[in-house]
Amino acid sequence: MAHTHSHVSWSVQKQTFSSVMFIAALLLGSVLLFLSYLAPWLFQEQVVRTTGGLTNFHSDAMALIAALLLGAPLIWHALRNLWSGVMHMDELVAMAILAALAIGEYPEAALIAFFMIIVELIESRSAQGARAAIEGLVRLTPEKAYKITDAEEVEVAAKILVPGDRIRVRPGDNIPADGRIISGQSTINQANITGESLPVDKEDGDEVFGGTSNMTGLLEIEVTKSGHDTTLGRVQDLIINAEQTKLPLMKLIDQYAGWYTPTILMLAFIVVYFSKTGAGIETAIKMLVVACPCALILATPTAMVAALSCAARLGILIKNMTSLEHARNLTAMILDKTGTLTTGELSVTQMKPAPHVDGAELLRVAAAVENASRHPVAKAVVKVARKAKLTIDDVENFYETPGMGVRGRVRGQDILVGRAKWLREQGADMSLLDHPDYQESEGLSMLYVVRNKQCIGWVGLEDRTRPEARTALEELQKLGLKNLTMVTGDRRAVAQRVAQEMGCTSVYAEVLPAEKLHLVAELKQKGHKVAVVGDGVNDAPALAAGDLGIAMGAVGSDVAIHSANIALMNNDLSRLPFLIKLSRATMKIVWQNLIFGAIYIMGAEILVNVKDIPLVLALVLHLISSAIVCFNSARLVRFGEEPSDLLREVESAQTPQGPVMPKMTPAVATT
Repeated sequence: MAHTHSHVSWSVQKQTFSSVMFIAALLLGSVLLFLSYLAPWLFQEQVVRTTGGLTNFHSDAMALIAALLLGAPLIWHALRNLWSGVMHMDELVAMAILAALAIGEYPEAALIAFFMIIVELIESRSAQGARAAIEGLVRLTPEKAYKITDAEEVEVAAKILVPGDRIRVRPGDNIPADGRIISGQSTINQANITGESLPVDKEDGDEVFGGTSNMTGLLEIEVTKSGHDTTLGRVQDLIINAEQTKLPLMKLIDQYAGWYTPTILMLAFIVVYFSKTGAGIETAIKMLVVACPCALILATPTAMVAALSCAARLGILIKNMTSLEHARNLTAMILDKTGTLTTGELSVTQMKPAPHVDGAELLRVAAAVENASRHPVAKAVVKVARKAKLTIDDVENFYETPGMGVRGRVRGQDILVGRAKWLREQGADMSLLDHPDYQESEGLSMLYVVRNKQCIGWVGLEDRTRPEARTALEELQKLGLKNLTMVTGDRRAVAQRVAQEMGCTSVYAEVLPAEKLHLVAELKQKGHKVAVVGDGVNDAPALAAGDLGIAMGAVGSDVAIHSANIALMNNDLSRLPFLIKLSRATMKIVWQNLIFGAIYIMGAEILVNVKDIPLVLALVLHLISSAIVCFNSARLVRFGEEPSDLLREVESAQTPQGPVMPKMTPAVATT
């Protein structure tokens, strides 16, 4: 982060210096241009008309200086482009300025340069939207941190923090690094990263992210990531990468841009050659002015920057702008169940120990092995064991089979916890399940516990669906996504219950991560444009295989950000239909801009040849066309504020529910 911050600061200093010089030249040139029109009255000189076009010495002298001050940057840029073999609109502007100077029309040359600089300032301002966002993100991370060493608090530079350091963050301060709360409770505003409209309550053990704001409590935090490795640092990289990518449409325009300038110059030469009067050169100058493709050049990048800004504001990080274009054509979506359609916060709600096995003993051995896993199921089992004040033993020879179960050695006994099918494959005696009292409970995720090859009971877990999920999926269907498939490694009974509640068109249960790839391939073969939505951990291969990979809840997850095309920093499913709407609105505005720019250029070229319009009017028309394109694109910045409103309504309507503690009895305990 230190390197990035210093690099940005140095870039800002250089840009500031060059901007000051440029603005000074612009102001001086503008003043001289204005005075050149007042010179005949200010100096009371007789107007003299010569073959060179001079009308007044002071007027033309000031206009010439103004033309040189204002036109020099444009001419220099045009020469640099020609030297490097790149064609840009500045070549047409430079030709118009030089032609006006050659025939002695110094005020016209200065006017052309002045208006074109204004247009380029509009373009530059629009293109710097993403860069301003990057600099704003850099400023979010404080430069100082309060490090705790030997019970003392020392102020240090935030850039020297390393994982393992302990820091103290007071109310009102921004958090300097990613970390885990080891002491204190507070409310954290994470809107700049996740796009969530409401602050989040945090307590001991919760993760916090650098650049977010501590609002209420005093916190002691153990640093887990610092500098460029933090979530905020990765967000910066995403914005930079997105800004530097181009849509296929932009590449197509660049491909034919090299033919545009020579064609316009040829047409202007034809007008001059066949003109019977001296007005042919002035008409050619006007043709060069109105033909500058500012509106076409601004059409796509301004819309993309506005869309990128709109998405980032709601916690949608787009790694490549091509991904935003693909979103409008989606016809199918594959959604993971756990952590996507459901909250992913499993709760132990039932438990059935074998005869002569104590319920606390069943939970203790299961928690001992699951404590070494990071799976949501494992976290739920460990959480309820700690709530029951059980001692969690150390595990030896731990091994996890993804999507199947875990195994280890606890107190000299071999313990396996997982699916019944997998446990049978490991040689476990699962005859206990043949008894009617130990049949699978409908709608629960079942976790079976085996000790020394003998099944000693099962633990049942439930996962609540997300409140906004059903509405989001209904909206996706209205947008044309007729195939909404839910996949899960969970049991079929649980999967069917959730799929029916969500309104999914199809469901696949007991699916391993590798099998999701085959499902993606099948949908592609049927001609679908497929989006895969998951948590980015078990779903990483499928996310990469889809036409569009969307990682849910990507905040703090390296795997999610790297495996998906688009990362949703929060778990609000209403972002999915919003993303498709934003994609379609963006491309609609891009085409509006391109069509308007093309019609303007053709209409203006015809106008200057059919009717002798003043040069000032031609310049004003050109400026207006560029402004219209920018303002049309800017409409995207405020697009989609309704998801935030929906989120507030959903959160206010919900009452938080904590996990339910199961009863430690041999009988089935239900909530």
